[in-house]
Amino acid sequence: MPDSTPDAQIIPSQRHLFDIPEDVAYLNCAYMAPNLKSVTAAGIGGAQLKAQPWTVTAPDFFEPAEHARTLFAQMIGATADNIAIVPSASYGIASAAKNLPLGKGEEIITLAEQFPSNVYAWRDAAQKADARVVAVNKRQDGWTQPLLDAITSNTAIVTIPHCHWTDGAMVDLDAVRARTRDVGAALVIDACQTMGALPFDVTRYDPDFIAAPCYKWLLGPYAMGFLYVAPRHHEGSPLEQTWTAREKSQNFARLVDYATGFQPGARRYDMGERAQFHLMPMATAALQQILDWGVSNIAATLIEKTRALTKDAASLGFAAEPESRRAGHYLGLTRDEPLPEDLLEKLAQANVFVSVRGSAIRVTPHLYTSDADMERFLTALEQAL
Repeated sequence: MPDSTPDAQIIPSQRHLFDIPEDVAYLNCAYMAPNLKSVTAAGIGGAQLKAQPWTVTAPDFFEPAEHARTLFAQMIGATADNIAIVPSASYGIASAAKNLPLGKGEEIITLAEQFPSNVYAWRDAAQKADARVVAVNKRQDGWTQPLLDAITSNTAIVTIPHCHWTDGAMVDLDAVRARTRDVGAALVIDACQTMGALPFDVTRYDPDFIAAPCYKWLLGPYAMGFLYVAPRHHEGSPLEQTWTAREKSQNFARLVDYATGFQPGARRYDMGERAQFHLMPMATAALQQILDWGVSNIAATLIEKTRALTKDAASLGFAAEPESRRAGHYLGLTRDEPLPEDLLEKLAQANVFVSVRGSAIRVTPHLYTSDADMERFLTALEQAL
């Protein structure tokens, strides 16, 4: 199991903070998190701001963004100068691919069947550099050892998630980072399925880039996310030449005095129109709530939920990755027999919502998940088989 803080507290049900009917069992946070009521309200307020654009002032283009990047930095033990605001994981990954050196014949190491957002940019980079992408296959003992075996002196970049998106199987980032340091390879992390549900400290792993969209475990809006950029890459080349990323851009009257320099730190990597008047308040409200709960406390609570589900699902013939090798907030339930093709349809008819990824039923609860939800899922699953 990933690290857990010894003094982490179990959080009682937070369902009252979400707009989820009592007869709905939504066990699908890895697909898309439901909005907190506070997040929806923040989005409505942000949309109303632009309804009266004469009330929008120059600070509105800068101060909310600084607040959001500060909150995200707090979550991972970084500073605001290390955080860029991006629209998606793929945008962040593409920024990393553009700025990491890659030579002819060198290798980019990935996991087999990674989510496409962490694949296509690397294929493109490899083609341009006459390099190659190596997709490591999982073994019976997990992902870590195959990864370590694949990283050689010819490895330029290792780009991996903290846990696999299909079943939550973990990667030992300590071991992988040690190996990448040994060979001088860069480390890029797709944190889509872990950020906000699993504690993370950049000082421990020192990655080159981390991409983290908001709409899953960060409980925020779609089309908004964050990119951690290590200080050694702060002088890199952004995907866009957006005016807000340039120095002195707060002075609207002098924007025609075209700047050669950038805002400090990772801000040069910000997306265009980063102010996002309707989305930025939503992301900020979600980040603040997660920090108030504490990521360690969230993780401890979700471990308890998935542990109970694993035990009960075993009676139906399902197994999950051993707890020592999976993310605590994640279950990929598999069995010897194929899953019914209409499984998700039957579950939805019972107001139970999960995902199927590959041969696994992906079950991902959150703090809104009740004991009744888990019982509803198990009952509906048994009836659907």
